[in-house]
This record gives sequence, C-alpha cells and structure tokens, in this order.
Amino acid sequence: MTGDGTYARGMWRQVATIAFGSMVIIGCTDGDADPPDESADTATSSSAAPTAESPTATTKDPPAKKAKPFDSGSVLADVRQLANRIGPREATSPAFRQATRFVMERFSSLGYEVRRTKVPVPAGDSWGVPVDAGVSFNVIADPPDFQPGDRHRIIGAHLDSVAVSPGAEDNASGTSVMLELARMAAEQTPATPVRFVAFGAEEPRGETDDLHHFGSTAYVRGMSRAERTNLVGMVALDRVGVAAPAVPICNAGPNGSDLRRELRRAARSAGVPSTSCEDRASDHWSFEKAGVPAARLGSISYAGYHSARDLPHFVDAQQVRHVGRIMWRWMRGSPESGP
Repeated sequence: MTGDGTYARGMWRQVATIAFGSMVIIGCTDGDADPPDESADTATSSSAAPTAESPTATTKDPPAKKAKPFDSGSVLADVRQLANRIGPREATSPAFRQATRFVMERFSSLGYEVRRTKVPVPAGDSWGVPVDAGVSFNVIADPPDFQPGDRHRIIGAHLDSVAVSPGAEDNASGTSVMLELARMAAEQTPATPVRFVAFGAEEPRGETDDLHHFGSTAYVRGMSRAERTNLVGMVALDRVGVAAPAVPICNAGPNGSDLRRELRRAARSAGVPSTSCEDRASDHWSFEKAGVPAARLGSISYAGYHSARDLPHFVDAQQVRHVGRIMWRWMRGSPESGP
C-alpha cells in the first residue's frame, strides 16, 4: 500500500480485542501486504445517561483505574519479536513494513486511533550498505478523542535499523518501552494527553544532518502552528536498554533544557539515577530545530552498535524498567508544574 489514511480507529478494550484478532488473521494470510488506506471514519460509541430511576444516578463515580506496573518482561518479548523474528529493518525494506504492522496492531489493540504517514527517503549509504531511494513510514497513535491542537506530549522511538543490524538495542529497546508506556496510558489516562509516534528512517543514509532523521523531520514539517504551540514536550526513546549505573537524559539545544530538568526531577521522584548530556543523534533534534521542547533518553555505548551483533542479550531488564519508571512519572505530571 502506498497511500496514507486511517488504518484503524480505536475502540475500548472489548471491541479492540476483536479488531486485533481480525488483523492477526489477515496478517497470516496476505504475506507482506500493507495495511489498508487511512480512510475509515472514526469509530464512536455512547451509553445512555443515568435516569432518576437508575441506581447509578446518585452513586459516586468509581475510583480511577490504575495502570498495571511497567512490565519489563513484555518489553523484552517485544524486543525479541522485532530483532529476532522480523530482523534488520532498513527504512524502505519489507521487514520495516512488517514492523509497522506489528506496532499498528498493538496500538490498535490498546484502543488508540492509529494512522500511518509516508516518509520519502533518498538513496544513500546505510552504515556501509548502499540503499535505494524509497518510502518509509511514521506510525502515529492517539488516545480516543485526542485533538492535536490541545496541549499534549509526544513520546517517540524510531522503528528502523541500519541495513546490517537486527537492531535489538538500536532501537527495538526504545520502541518496546514506548509500547509498554502506551499500554499503561491506555489503562490510566495521563493528565496531559500523550501521542505516540514510531518514526521511520531515523538512521543515517549519509554523513550530513540532511541525511538523517527523515521521519521526525517530515513529522515536524507537517505540524500546524497550533500543534507546535501546544506541544509541551517531546521525548525520544533511543537505545535505552544497555545496563548502566544511570539513565542518560539528553537535550539537543536550549529549547530542551527545561524539559531535561523536568525529566531529571521525574527520575529523582521515581528513585532512578540519571545523568545529563547533550546529544543531537536522535529524533528529538528535529523538534529542537523547530523550537519545540525536546529531549532524549538513552545512548550508552555497547559492542553491538550498528552491527549484526545487536541482539536481544544487550537489552537489560532493569535498565528498561528504570526508563519506564522515569517516563511514567513524567507522563503523570502536570505540564505547568512539572513532575
């Protein structure tokens, strides 16, 4: 499929489970077929208001549901799915499209409204491997009734890898943590809505900045003035799984300085050690250049970087749990007061 449009409009869990099962059946029968065009109408549902005779009319609302704790086992299972079962996910490859279907189905099963947008990318060099020009994709997942012109946050992670790499740490780790946070946010709505984005074509196709971060660059270019004004912070989860004494929290310039401080306060509140750094090597840089507060979690050196050795054993359960705790604390905080 080459067109853009709505892949699925989420409904709450009972309906979403049925929809998800259907998609799995389709995926088993159509090989590498792409998701349908993004043209479906938004699904809506309503329930009758309580009447004076209704026993619920005078009762108090039930306590707000709390999310189940962050599950590092689920994260590691998703890392294995992306790195072992799908494998190298160069941005224009059939494997990358398979990965987009995997994350789209997961978001949809959680009740999000999901769409896939095209990202044109040029020919170039993917870490020593010549690659042709083609089309990659961003996958965007919104909570029900989300309005991008309202105040919101973005949590993103790039879904692609360099051509030779299974990309377990870089960046199945970030994608899988993002999916687990999306599960938690579906169960316990954050104070400020969160849009989740799996970016395509983050990995370089050459040495200059113009040959890097294609998915996030395209996303920022398409933002309206209202979206830019009301985006209170964007966080890129990129290479978040290598075991380390602390979680790196990085900004790429002055627009992200306050956000980095917010995230470090969240880390302290969650009891997780963190360190500050400056880094432009991920999708937060596209937002920083546009004047939007943005930061990155991750970036610990490891032996398998951008190689065929980037396998799931590099991803540490405790480290992804630490990242999850920081992010969940930040997601639950007020954008005005910080975590």
